[in-house]
Amino acid sequence: MKWRGVVAVLLLAASMPLAVAQSDLKRPSSTDQYIPRLGDIMSAALSQHQKLWLAGKAQNWQLAAYELGQLESSLAEAAMQYSGIPVSNVTTLKDPLQSVSDAIAAKDGRKFAKALGDLTEGCNSCHSSMNRSFIAIRVPTGREPFANQMFPPQRKP
Repeated sequence: MKWRGVVAVLLLAASMPLAVAQSDLKRPSSTDQYIPRLGDIMSAALSQHQKLWLAGKAQNWQLAAYELGQLESSLAEAAMQYSGIPVSNVTTLKDPLQSVSDAIAAKDGRKFAKALGDLTEGCNSCHSSMNRSFIAIRVPTGREPFANQMFPPQRKP
């Protein structure tokens, strides 16, 4: 897997300010280029998360590695484009992403399931820290669309 690119993005993201007001989650203004909305990036990430799970469950490790790369790219893009996402939220996903990558490389379904569960918890922790705990994901429960998102209101911890 191309971890050099991920590390470069994480280092670049680490140079962003740590404490940013919630209002900074607004879409950046740019007249030169198209900037996708944060919701669009996160919708892509949700789909990639589910496809990653399905590929790993089917032991299609090549597809799982591809989907992991896509997910990492989406998360890095969100962090790069939206300064309101704290760097700590991005860097705390580094270890779970690496664990998923390691499980894929080892072609170990059991480690993959645990690592994806840890990654999912990391995503939900990020959502909570951004006052978006109403966006809760889970390890997919099936193949239907959005099987990895929880729609009932979540209890506050």
